[in-house]
Amino acid sequence: MIAKNRLKKAGLGLLAAAALVAGAYGAQAQDKEIKIGVIYDYTGPLAAGGSKLQALGAKIMIDYFNSQGGVEGYKINAIYADAQSKPDVAINEAVRLIEQENVDMLLGFYSSAQCVPVSAKVDSLKKFMWITTCISPAVLKDRNLQYVFRPQPHGGLFGLLSPEFLAHYSQEKLGIAPKDLKVAIIHEDGAYGSGVAGGNEEGAKKQGFKVVLKEGYSATAPDLSSLVTKLKRARPDVILHTGYNPDITLFLRQSRELGLRFKALIGHGAGYGVPDKLFEAFDKDANHIFNVDPVSIWLVKPDLLKAGLGDITKMVGERYRKEEPDTKEFSAHVGMAASNAYVFFSDVLPRAIKDHGGIDADALRQAALATDIPVGGTLMGYGVKFNPPEHAMAGQNDLASPVVVQYIDNKAHIVWPRELQSLDPVLPLPSSSPYAK
Repeated sequence: MIAKNRLKKAGLGLLAAAALVAGAYGAQAQDKEIKIGVIYDYTGPLAAGGSKLQALGAKIMIDYFNSQGGVEGYKINAIYADAQSKPDVAINEAVRLIEQENVDMLLGFYSSAQCVPVSAKVDSLKKFMWITTCISPAVLKDRNLQYVFRPQPHGGLFGLLSPEFLAHYSQEKLGIAPKDLKVAIIHEDGAYGSGVAGGNEEGAKKQGFKVVLKEGYSATAPDLSSLVTKLKRARPDVILHTGYNPDITLFLRQSRELGLRFKALIGHGAGYGVPDKLFEAFDKDANHIFNVDPVSIWLVKPDLLKAGLGDITKMVGERYRKEEPDTKEFSAHVGMAASNAYVFFSDVLPRAIKDHGGIDADALRQAALATDIPVGGTLMGYGVKFNPPEHAMAGQNDLASPVVVQYIDNKAHIVWPRELQSLDPVLPLPSSSPYAK
């Protein structure tokens, strides 16, 4: 009897010990997390130009995955930082997050002027960087970065698409042969504007256009009247503009005041990607402006996407509306960051954990290089396949592409490419526009 009691007590002790061990492992599993530094501009001129909307899209997706229990047992611990619309602050915040907050990786970045120096710094520290937004080719071109990846289309593609669109409709809509079409290329003179303008110039030459003016300006310039005067002298049919906000607002206001006339205005992302701001500043005068950007996820037909992605798009819209109830037209910026963040959390991160040993920079890098998402596999419709390390644009998504939209009555309509077109473009500007030539 005594022996049996001893055995019973011993058995209970073993069970208790096993329970403690199991509890410890359970707690350890629950405590697993990936620390992500999320950097956008919450203050300064870039905030209203689209960066805060990009930040909202990323946060919506982070909160969504955490509400689903995280990723492969890892909770997402996001530490948000404000770049304040300043490259030096962005660099300092990136270093602080890595060296003091001990984040496992960085995500975000709206401004190309920040992306270019930050990407080099992060790569030198051997940390992983996932770019949701900034588009300058200079971020990746010929830099041989190992840990920096961008699912977003780059600015050179933005710059090439608008001339392609114009060439198709020049004769039909404007009554001008492409070889006689006069275009002006104006841009903010940072990495973003210069990168897109380079694509504009290349595309214009390819299509045979006459480039009557190509000029950059500071995004913080207090006066753009001299640029408007040069445009009036050059008399372009079409203006290709790349800028942020408020420089876009300043340009359009002074163009109206000084009587600049043209047949079409095509913007390229950033401030042109926030239609609510354009219509708030110019009301109906903002009608018929074109914008080149990754497609808004709310303009992509769900039946063109992988099953279930339409529900994710709906979720993003519902949370967007909850956070910004006064929004009239959903900005492509929110959906852009949400889509690019979704690719990381649904495809790259799970593969790093399951196939490459965890969440360190090398595991994330190997997982990103193995990404192979077909067309229709992202919220924005395009696929994801990153250029390999030996490529001149290593880390760039080779399958990403933008579209051309036109704003009419506060709504964005896809007008190019033809296979995605939801509206025949209105060209030239109607006589009701104060900018009509």
